[in-house]
Parts: sequence; structure tokens; C-alpha cells
Amino acid sequence: MARITFSGQQLLKAAKRFEKGLLDEVSDVVYETARLIQTHAKALAPVDDGSLRDSIEMKMLGKYNAIVTVGVHYAIYVEYGTGIYAEKGNGRKTPWTYYSTKLGRYVTTDGMKAQPFWGPAVDAGRDYFVKEMRRLGL
Repeated sequence: MARITFSGQQLLKAAKRFEKGLLDEVSDVVYETARLIQTHAKALAPVDDGSLRDSIEMKMLGKYNAIVTVGVHYAIYVEYGTGIYAEKGNGRKTPWTYYSTKLGRYVTTDGMKAQPFWGPAVDAGRDYFVKEMRRLGL
């Protein structure tokens, strides 16, 4: 799980030098960052039947806390690859066979290459968040 955080001390500092609307602007940045991560992840997610893309959701948990989630169980395999193609060589080294209900037949595979969608989205969100917090003088 990737997190983008801003310490409570930094928010207290902002509150002490409270400028009209500053905390509202911080809340807006949190929302915009989460929405950016969600939008980027959806745009980068490979589409077969759309389940992965459709499972990417954003939710505000108060004014200064948001969460972006990916709901399908196989997202990690898409992000990091499988089998001989898995990142850092952590995948299975031998081919395997499984029954594909989609194809209606058995399929043998060595794995699937990584198709990163989450990491790049979080990186873009982090960059945006830091830039905006600096713009606000925090």
C-alpha cells in the first residue's frame, strides 16, 4: 500500500498561522490528489472486460484524509507481472496450465508481463501533493 502523508505538526503550523481559507485549501488539495491518483490509475489500467478499471475507487474520510482503492483481487498480478515475467524475478519459473472459462479451453503460460498502473498513479499524486503543499507555503 502506498501512502502520501502530511504530518499533524505541519497542519498545526498551518493552523497557527491560519490565513483565511488555508485549511480549506489543504482539504481541496487532499481531494484533488486522491482524484488525480484515481483518474491516472484508471487511465493506465489495462482493459480486458473493464473490471480492473471499474474497481478503482476514491473516498474521502474526513476533510484531510482520502483513500483510493483497487478492488479486484488480481490487481497485484497486473501491476507486478507473473511467472518468469514477474518483477524482481519473484515469479514461478516453470510454465503452468489452467482452464480459462473465458476461452473455454486449457491454456499453458509462462506468465504475464507487468502492466504498472498503480505505482505511476501514486507517483503522480505524490508529486502533485508536494507541489501544492509548497505552493500553500507548507
